[in-house]
Amino acid sequence: MEKIFIRTSIVSAVVFIFSCTKLNEQPQGSLTPGNFYQTQSDAVAAVTAVYSTLSTDINNDFPIYGRNLNLIADNPSDNQIYSPSNTNPDVRALGTATYVSTNDRVHKIYAQLYWGINRANIAIDKIPAIPPSQFVDPSHTASGLINEARFIRALLYFNLVRLFGDVPLILHDQASVANAGALVDRTGKQIVYNQIIADLDSATSLPVSYSGANTGRATSGAAHALLGKVYVTRQDWVNAVTELKKVITAGTGNLADATTGNYGYDLFQKFSDAFQPATKNGKEHIFSAQFNGTAGGFTSTNTLSSFTWSNSAYTADIPADSNVVHIFDIADQRRSISFYDSLFNQSTGKWVKWPFFNFLKFVDQSTGFVTALQGNQGANSKVNFPIIRYADVLLLYAEALNELNGGPSADAYAAINIVRARAYNFYSANGNYSDHGYDLPAGLNQLAFRDAVFTERRKEFIQESQRWFDLVRRTDLGSGQYYLNAVHAMNGNPKVAAALKDTLFPIPQTEIDLYGGRNPKFQQNPGW
Repeated sequence: MEKIFIRTSIVSAVVFIFSCTKLNEQPQGSLTPGNFYQTQSDAVAAVTAVYSTLSTDINNDFPIYGRNLNLIADNPSDNQIYSPSNTNPDVRALGTATYVSTNDRVHKIYAQLYWGINRANIAIDKIPAIPPSQFVDPSHTASGLINEARFIRALLYFNLVRLFGDVPLILHDQASVANAGALVDRTGKQIVYNQIIADLDSATSLPVSYSGANTGRATSGAAHALLGKVYVTRQDWVNAVTELKKVITAGTGNLADATTGNYGYDLFQKFSDAFQPATKNGKEHIFSAQFNGTAGGFTSTNTLSSFTWSNSAYTADIPADSNVVHIFDIADQRRSISFYDSLFNQSTGKWVKWPFFNFLKFVDQSTGFVTALQGNQGANSKVNFPIIRYADVLLLYAEALNELNGGPSADAYAAINIVRARAYNFYSANGNYSDHGYDLPAGLNQLAFRDAVFTERRKEFIQESQRWFDLVRRTDLGSGQYYLNAVHAMNGNPKVAAALKDTLFPIPQTEIDLYGGRNPKFQQNPGW
């Protein structure tokens, strides 16, 4: 498998063709370094190649979004576990919290994130050398394309630093740096975060929106939203509130404090609309990995809810136990959208009700629910993966206000109750909803409100690669309690209590072996 630095000067520089409806992240051909980075089209192709790393893999393995990050961030959590029919020992180890530094999936996500970073670095380095006269289409300026690459680089480093802590901070194409391997070192996470923030600050100058073929590209709203999430992760509550207010649509519902967002973001009335092809890149989607549902070759395929009727009768992954489903009220529409317990057996022509639930959220239902569950969808789902949804912004805002003020303000309540109103089918638009009796009870203290926010996040983001990150953040906000303890007990490993080491993944052993011998500072994370 590939190492984190891929020794090609363009890392498969590719030409992409845009569809008429959204950003198309699929490579269509190759060019050589000698005739690349000369025109505006070359610059656009280079940046689209950066986007493609979110939804494809250089070896046609599971992509970052749509599967691999889900394995890393959800299987080691209390939400999800491997299918009983899954025989891959590395996947099973993630689900039982027994993974080690040689785990293939841990190595894969590490390599994929650096693959994307290297593509971003190349674009950032090379685009400034293209003559300004070449940029004739105002929809793709040189500075804008560079900021799009900086946004993706920030996103990928944000994943890296949360998963692995101190990581090599690489800001240029390694093929253009002499003795690149000898220069590798692990950079302190604060410095990495500083770079993430600098990249996102620059990306806030991106356009407010795109249309037609450019739909799906990073916007200034996406940069502000991700920056707010970074500040929440860093527990910088003042800056988190400042950034998130810029994303929340002005005049939203019962929010008293002045929000200034002019992006038009809102929640869908129907929770299911956040996860279906017909409504992709809609008003709730701030930034998504784009999937086209075409199997084979260098294509993007969302495999989160792939299933095939077989003798084993299991899907790709299943809820960790029945408690995951039962945290939802029956009236909560997220329950029926996130899970199902029946499948049509084409061999017998009968519906079969299983004694357990399966994940439904990312099943492509564009041909109807029954048709979807009758067929063999495999990896052909056209459902985008929502990296940042408006619901995330509202819940982060509620959390930040609670932590900033030592308890929930009226706006903290308003933000979380907007999300709850949609869950119970009482939401209309722009933060407004009818009286329904499902608001959080008044008078919660800081700790109780914090628990309510994290519970709401768990319900809202099933299968969306959020839960492990939230459990680690919840540990950081607590008083020494490791919230991953419940995961260890649930996933079959009760004899090993969670510890500090479990709040980070191990650096892949291949990287320790490769770079540790050259640089004694390149060491494994403590405990691994």
